[in-house]
Amino acid sequence: MERAWTQTQLPLLEALGFHEITPMQPETSVLWDRNGELRAAGSALRTRVYAGQTRLTWKGPKMPDAMLKIRPEHETGIEDCVSLEAILRALGFEPVMHMEKKRAVWVREDRAGAASHRTESGPEGGAQDGPRVELEACLDETPFGCFLELEGDPQAIRAAMEGLGLAPDRAEPRSYPELYQANGLGSTDLGLHA
Repeated sequence: MERAWTQTQLPLLEALGFHEITPMQPETSVLWDRNGELRAAGSALRTRVYAGQTRLTWKGPKMPDAMLKIRPEHETGIEDCVSLEAILRALGFEPVMHMEKKRAVWVREDRAGAASHRTESGPEGGAQDGPRVELEACLDETPFGCFLELEGDPQAIRAAMEGLGLAPDRAEPRSYPELYQANGLGSTDLGLHA
């Protein structure tokens, strides 16, 4: 995750073959845990409401990398937020952090057509219609600054960072939950359907 981005970087994204697929809009994420067991294991369970969809995501422990945050991730769509929250609570999970930001999503299709490993979200499963997404660029506006998050193949991420003129030392080592906590944000007073 790049520490800061500005509107002046949008032409650079376009020059690297990215195009916007979701314009800037609110995103609400809630982290869930059961007596701290996921956090102790370096994992996370997140519900996210964004672009008219609700997603449930499990993230595993971070894998060693000097610059990138690489971790296994599994995600699925959810039709009924209220029922999902009831299921999570019945399993002993409670919301431990509530985060709000604005996000725009840009993508670059795979130019070579080759399959690649995705950093953060793991391999994509199943058949896909249309071009395969090689890289995803998320432009995030948070209460404590703006960030550029690149997801995809680690080599493609490094090449895109170079193309955008982003030095490795500008990568933010902390996760969003860590940044929210460091800035005194991330209340737990709201559930998923709030």
